[in-house]
Amino acid sequence: MYTKDEAQAYLQEHDVKFIKLFFIDMFGAIKSLSIQPSEVARAFETGIAFDANAVAGFAGVAQDLFIVPDPATLCVLPWRPQDGRVVRFFCTVRTADGTAFPGDSRKLLRQTVERLAEKGYECKIGTECEFYLFQRDDKGNPTRTPHDAAGYCDLAPRDRGENVRREICLTLEQMGVQPESSHHEKGPGQNEVDFRRGTPLDAADNLSTFKTVVKTVADRYGLFASFLPKPVADGAGSGLYINIALYKGNKNLLTNLSLFPEARAFIAGILFRIREITAFLNPLRESYDRLAWHGAPREIAWTREQRNQLVRVPEPTEHGAYLKLRSPDPSCNQYLALALILSAGLEGIEQGLALAEPKQADSPGWDGGVSFESLPRDLTEARSCARESAFVRTVLPQATVEAFLAAEADDPAFGTV
Repeated sequence: MYTKDEAQAYLQEHDVKFIKLFFIDMFGAIKSLSIQPSEVARAFETGIAFDANAVAGFAGVAQDLFIVPDPATLCVLPWRPQDGRVVRFFCTVRTADGTAFPGDSRKLLRQTVERLAEKGYECKIGTECEFYLFQRDDKGNPTRTPHDAAGYCDLAPRDRGENVRREICLTLEQMGVQPESSHHEKGPGQNEVDFRRGTPLDAADNLSTFKTVVKTVADRYGLFASFLPKPVADGAGSGLYINIALYKGNKNLLTNLSLFPEARAFIAGILFRIREITAFLNPLRESYDRLAWHGAPREIAWTREQRNQLVRVPEPTEHGAYLKLRSPDPSCNQYLALALILSAGLEGIEQGLALAEPKQADSPGWDGGVSFESLPRDLTEARSCARESAFVRTVLPQATVEAFLAAEADDPAFGTV
């Protein structure tokens, strides 16, 4: 973690020749501008201008927008030359008068974390992200031919992604991101990397870093990495599982749901609002092909034992108690997704929502207190739920909501996944 002065000193002392400024568009894709070290003081002071109308979610802004580096996110890009280093910063988006741009995804998540803190709560977030590796054709273009035919937790040589995953994890460690585990997943060419829990903003930034590293490393192996939710019609879908630990002071409230009613209300809030926020957690039409697949969650229920339910609160591990939300997929903007999920949980606490009993393994249906029985069946229904939601507009600006819901699922910006 660097301050502004420390970051500028680092650039001078470590032969940094090139600085990449990362910012996030409405879909969660990383956009980048590059500057020389001589410009970094200006970047910190006034920001670097960009064409807002050319970036998804910023179009129609009447004034110039500027990106300002967050010094705490300084990181060397280890795949670039070490003589004349290249570093990156994540940035905030501001207007010409220095005020925060309302549609900045990182700002929206930061505001949510601040609202939690004002109420005395803190969340730690870990993610489990699945992705596919595909072969390229003779011209280097991506195909839909999986890299291998391996299955869940298979070994090499059947698992041909082992070396790729190892390089991904080692590269992440060089960048200060700590993977917890990695393995081959169920689908052919499908892989998963899991991460330790940290602050929501760190978790979202680390996921952005992870996606960049995965695509970079895959390309070096002559492969194409895809974070689409259902890239193989008859293969397993790719999920982005969100692990949340809820703290008040030093107490992890999820350790004992009977003792801490706030934890029960937090889960109830997520279940109560899940239909309204699903369009942001599952933004593509093929997201719903994944949710219809065996093993993906469909019912709005929680459990302790069943691994395929929407929300699971497993027995505490050595890393502490947590809940797992299983519906999101990697094509989402994780900053907006986390802002909505955590805001729903906080609303549950503020309103004292009652949590239904957990669904049991032998229960054919669910008759809990939440009025919705299943997630939206397709993107059209999900967008309708979001469009009618007053809650969504308490978390996200009206302009962001309208632009997001109006975007077509085949928008070129989605190609980044």
